[in-house]
Amino acid sequence: GVNRAEGARPKKRFGQHFLHDQNVVERILRALNPRTDDHIVEIGPGRGALTAPLLRQISHLRVIELDRDVIPLLRQACNQHPGLEIIQADALKFDFGALTKADRKIRLLGNLPYNISTPLLFHLLNHADGIDDMLFMLQKEVVDRMAAGAGDAAYGRLSVSLAARAKVTPLFKVPPGAFNPPPKVDSAIVRLEPIPPPFPIRHWADFNTVVAAAFGQRRKTLANTLRGKLDADDFHALGIDARKRPERITPAEFAALSNRYGERVTTVQTRA
Repeated sequence: GVNRAEGARPKKRFGQHFLHDQNVVERILRALNPRTDDHIVEIGPGRGALTAPLLRQISHLRVIELDRDVIPLLRQACNQHPGLEIIQADALKFDFGALTKADRKIRLLGNLPYNISTPLLFHLLNHADGIDDMLFMLQKEVVDRMAAGAGDAAYGRLSVSLAARAKVTPLFKVPPGAFNPPPKVDSAIVRLEPIPPPFPIRHWADFNTVVAAAFGQRRKTLANTLRGKLDADDFHALGIDARKRPERITPAEFAALSNRYGERVTTVQTRA
């Protein structure tokens, strides 16, 4: 068995930084603005800083927690609340589609562990059909990358990938002192609302391939990074300057490039 004190300590391997600042907790819950019957799922509740006050506002709450040692502490923090449903699982591997019902989408909330935030966002966006919105606390520089537009210093693969799948709204900054232990960086709260792509995307696989290739070598021009995928004629047909670097290309232009690439691939090999 694990003694209580040991179980309460944040673990490095889980990237745990427990939230303890009540002002921040209140701001997050105001931003969430839950209705009593909302279908909310909290990822990584830890010791329940958000969970306990949230359960005073809604009747039933599902949480997904990987660290089994904090589960008894979480139950205790929530006064053994009967509406608390704890799923001990790895959010990265969890099927969020299993929680959604045809008539009710889920709302997600979480102080996301730093080491899994980006892959987790993509995992969740694959289940976007069943998700109403997401309110997450992340490293501020990750939020900057998520919300950046073409030409911004933080603009990159994450910005483009999200622009095609969600409306990203940064809400407010959270200082390191709001956590135990304090992380070495600022955090921020961001709202994500899944949307249908605002521009045509024929095949997600092509879009992901082209965006990944383009940003694989940020300092190089599109003509270089997409060599072998698209040629001068393709760029010319789309009216996109191949001498530009990827951070100058808008998400809509990336979609056009990926659709063109998809057509080329299709002519070479008929798709199954």
